[in-house]
Amino acid sequence: MNFSFFMREVWRSLSRNAVPSFAAMASVLVTMLVLGAFIPVMQMANAAADQTRDKVFVSVFLKNDATKTDVARVGKTLEGAPNVKSVQFISKGQALKEQKKVDPEAFKVLGDSNPLPDAFRITPKDPDEIPAIMAALAPTNSAGAQAPIDPKIDEVKNARETPKLLGVMNAIRLGTGLLAFLLIGSSILLVGNTIRLSLFARRREVEVMKLVGATDWFIRWPFVLEGLIVGLLGGVMAILVLLVAKTALLGPLETVPVVNGLSTLSFALLAGVLMIASVAVSALGSGLSLRRFLKV
Repeated sequence: MNFSFFMREVWRSLSRNAVPSFAAMASVLVTMLVLGAFIPVMQMANAAADQTRDKVFVSVFLKNDATKTDVARVGKTLEGAPNVKSVQFISKGQALKEQKKVDPEAFKVLGDSNPLPDAFRITPKDPDEIPAIMAALAPTNSAGAQAPIDPKIDEVKNARETPKLLGVMNAIRLGTGLLAFLLIGSSILLVGNTIRLSLFARRREVEVMKLVGATDWFIRWPFVLEGLIVGLLGGVMAILVLLVAKTALLGPLETVPVVNGLSTLSFALLAGVLMIASVAVSALGSGLSLRRFLKV
């Protein structure tokens, strides 16, 4: 196998079919740019969603006449409930302090009185199991009302935003997966179409090579290398553009606490992922095109 011969053929093909080759490189460039920006955004969104999931809990409010013995008994019952990660007791005094921090003006009119009950805060192992936890602690009776498993439990509630938060998190994961699939698929098709145009432009040469006894892979290798080089060029250009964008646009955001607290891939690792992805996409596009349109 003469590698220099293949590279000369690749260069001749690229120079002869400059427009379709540039279109393929541009398609890889755009796809890698979107993926390069999309991967960190997806990681940050998932990290933020995970932080939100850690703050989801179920509140179990006790009746006003609950004694310390009742509190201990209910606490043991809650700790033994399925899908429970941890149970924290919040006294009415502690609850009042927390609420005063949130809205101090609303509690000024109450004076020294405290209308808040003692409560337990349950952190689930999985936020998706909150409905099951609530059903286990306060099943619904025939009248449609809660029937707590302990007589000293007054009410079991969860944050109203919980279903919405879980829906948003699931939508983020589904959306990221679909977008990544569409980007990769479109890039594969564009690279494959470029190789197909190159094959069409050199169809007579291919016929002559076959007639003189060239093997199938001897004919295919220049097209395979052409696709790989186009993918490499597109990947390298995308990484350079992302590096400039990271330095110019994202540098000032690194000092923002919310952004700085979310971990993402290092740029070096991201660049490696993009290079592998660009080569893989180009190889798939070339392989599919050769298998379908090069009948040798």
